[in-house]
Amino acid sequence: MLQFNSEYYQLVSDIKKCQTCVQFLPNLPNPIVSFSPESKIIIIGQAPGKKVHENNTPFNDKSGDNLRDWLGIDKDTFYNTSAFGIMPMGFCFPGTNDKGGDLPPRPECAPQWHRHILEQIGKAELILLVGQYAQKYYLGDLAKNNLTETVKSYKEYLPVYFPLVHPSPLNFRWQAKNKWFSEEVIPELQKRVKSIIK
Repeated sequence: MLQFNSEYYQLVSDIKKCQTCVQFLPNLPNPIVSFSPESKIIIIGQAPGKKVHENNTPFNDKSGDNLRDWLGIDKDTFYNTSAFGIMPMGFCFPGTNDKGGDLPPRPECAPQWHRHILEQIGKAELILLVGQYAQKYYLGDLAKNNLTETVKSYKEYLPVYFPLVHPSPLNFRWQAKNKWFSEEVIPELQKRVKSIIK
């Protein structure tokens, strides 16, 4: 049985009680994160969607199904915090815009919480940067002019970071236009995940 330290439990408790951006959210805060000090791979996505806000489980939607397919793993492995830690750029559902799409992740979460989470994990072997917000935050000036170029240049960021496009079903046109993603990037991603999650 895994033994976690008191600082870990305190951090999780503090995150769950966070009210930092309550005035900007369409619902009461419901931070969605999943990690442990044993997490080997960290997934940094955007922010939970409405469905995830309601079911309280990260990536428990079609985007999550696509991401698990890309990783070549099942749900049990995905939700095993000894294998994967999930730490989005925004922890709560940010609401929707006038066109019905999700708003960008709130900017308060990453600077307030990410460093503390990563300090607790410590031994992560790979960090997946899913989408432009995570890539801009963590790659900074090393990111390319756009998401497509950054993802295509994924080898430049290894072995620490692995940039990915967001697995939203709405990105099917992007994937159809960029065949190299499924032909080159996904096999390399699965290879690395398999080597870490033994």
